[in-house]
Amino acid sequence: MKSAIYIVDYGQGNLGSIRNMLHFLGYDSHITSNPDDVQVAGKLILPGVGAFDSAVRELERRGLTDVLHRRAIEDKVPILGICLGAQLMTRGSEEGDRPGLGWFDAETVRFRFDETEQKLPVPNIGWRHVVPHGEANLMQGWDGPAKFYFVHSYHMRQTSRTDIAFTSSYGHEFVAGLQRDNIYSAQFHPEKSHKFGLHLMRRFANV
Repeated sequence: MKSAIYIVDYGQGNLGSIRNMLHFLGYDSHITSNPDDVQVAGKLILPGVGAFDSAVRELERRGLTDVLHRRAIEDKVPILGICLGAQLMTRGSEEGDRPGLGWFDAETVRFRFDETEQKLPVPNIGWRHVVPHGEANLMQGWDGPAKFYFVHSYHMRQTSRTDIAFTSSYGHEFVAGLQRDNIYSAQFHPEKSHKFGLHLMRRFANV
């Protein structure tokens, strides 16, 4: 049975495109900022486009922080963070001062290029090849190279290879997604990534 997917609305996300993709795939989804909906969700998506600190404040203001933590950590409900939503799952970001959700032992840092690397414009905008890691990643079953659409100035940095689900390259290799147990994240935008995004979202919906 397909359980309802709730897309968390905290005022900073590409919500309609995500819901349209899920609808195209035949999955029931709802956009909500109500903590009561989050409490009963079968799966959750935490999207986001914008600034880290303002996103943290909005989650708190709408009463979503505690219920998201409870559902993800205690109830083990599958949850996918996209772009800023992925960064919110780290301990914090150089972009601001507020602590993140801390679900991954990682931090969010701005793109920097040293003297040995090609210096590229920031933000990173466009299609990039993405390399999956581990057997549980959301591109499992995809045959061949995968490309996704990125728009970001900050990226996640993991101190070890643990939990890395995707990497990509922009001047240097960077973490493009993390995954542990029921918690998934993608720095790229699957909802803007055509057949590659469709595969990833179908995999998440069927977790």
